[in-house]
Amino acid sequence: MSKRNSTPVPAQAKPEKPAKPYDDFPLFAHATGRWAKKIRGRMVYFGKWDDWQAALDKYNREKDSLHAGRRQRDERPDGATVRDLCNAYWNEKKARLDGGELSPHTFKDVDLTTDLVINHFGKTRRLDDIAQDDFAELRVKLAKRYGAVALGNWIQRVRSVFKYACDTDMLDKARFGPGFKRPTKKTMRLAKAKQGKKLFTADEVRSVIDKAGQPLKAMLLLGVNCGFGNSDCGTLPLAAIDLDRGLLDYPRPKTGVARRCPLWPETVAALREAIAQRPDPADPKHAGLAFITKYGDAWAKDTADNPVSKETRKLLDQLKINGHRNFYTLRHTFQTIGDGAKDPVAVKFIMGHVDSSMSGEYREDVDDERLQAVVEHVRGWLFGKAPVKEEGEGILRFRAKA
Repeated sequence: MSKRNSTPVPAQAKPEKPAKPYDDFPLFAHATGRWAKKIRGRMVYFGKWDDWQAALDKYNREKDSLHAGRRQRDERPDGATVRDLCNAYWNEKKARLDGGELSPHTFKDVDLTTDLVINHFGKTRRLDDIAQDDFAELRVKLAKRYGAVALGNWIQRVRSVFKYACDTDMLDKARFGPGFKRPTKKTMRLAKAKQGKKLFTADEVRSVIDKAGQPLKAMLLLGVNCGFGNSDCGTLPLAAIDLDRGLLDYPRPKTGVARRCPLWPETVAALREAIAQRPDPADPKHAGLAFITKYGDAWAKDTADNPVSKETRKLLDQLKINGHRNFYTLRHTFQTIGDGAKDPVAVKFIMGHVDSSMSGEYREDVDDERLQAVVEHVRGWLFGKAPVKEEGEGILRFRAKA
């Protein structure tokens, strides 16, 4: 059987480079089919061969900045992709984390959000190809999985990623469309009403404290005595605790805002017990923490099974206290009950809230007597004990009436 005769196909000739339109034309014809010029050691392209005038106009608009080494506002990687954006955004946030400007908890959200963006849009998708229908599809997907509050948080995080793309000239404008917004305030109110108040009763708090072992018992008391959250307990330094005076005094790690809180006798006793039983830390960097797990780890972890949350959930389930409330509900409870002392400035100071008002800018401290009045108001609600004032060392102490 003979081979079929075939005629060789000649290789396609490369297009011939055009000559310069005139002798002192500042650009040259590059092999990629564009007019170009090497500026400050870098090749810069200005337009296709078939339109030398447009290329020249672009060069004339940009030459001063380019020769001075300044970046053009419209200069961005050709066809920047979702992967380009997420890598750049992640690296910028990681640098802020390493510099102490971002908390590990916030960086965890960055991790989760960039994963979401890549999984939904695809890592090779061009940013300028993403339109409002793509964002609408993402919102529908998120709404099926999350409640109103979490949905709003996810939308805000995604918008932040694409705002970064615009701020860094990777994208002209993110085409979110009219629908890719957080749920309305009305929707948020209805969702909150359906879920019920994020608040414990005094009976519930007492039952959880009574059932808890150490060091969780001490943490629970800090939650209701001082408005502590999970991270506050997990990062509490031993040096911040003055058990002899019954006082905590240190900046809140999450915000850096100064906070001070008088401790109840019950909280002091629980802290003494927890610290006496404290295991040695497995990592020397945790040596200064007040609370260490039985495995020698820190209680502060940015994971879904955060130890403080996980252990509190076990107790709440055992006591059949419904699931929408958690350890952080103690902070809500302290705020709500503490407001009954009618001193919002003292409540804010104890909780370590940022006070952005003009008065907050000028206020340097809050009297201990005011702080003590707030925590004793909450103690009276919890234990039903009327306080009796007595002189202490440096602060005012209270003891229960006989």
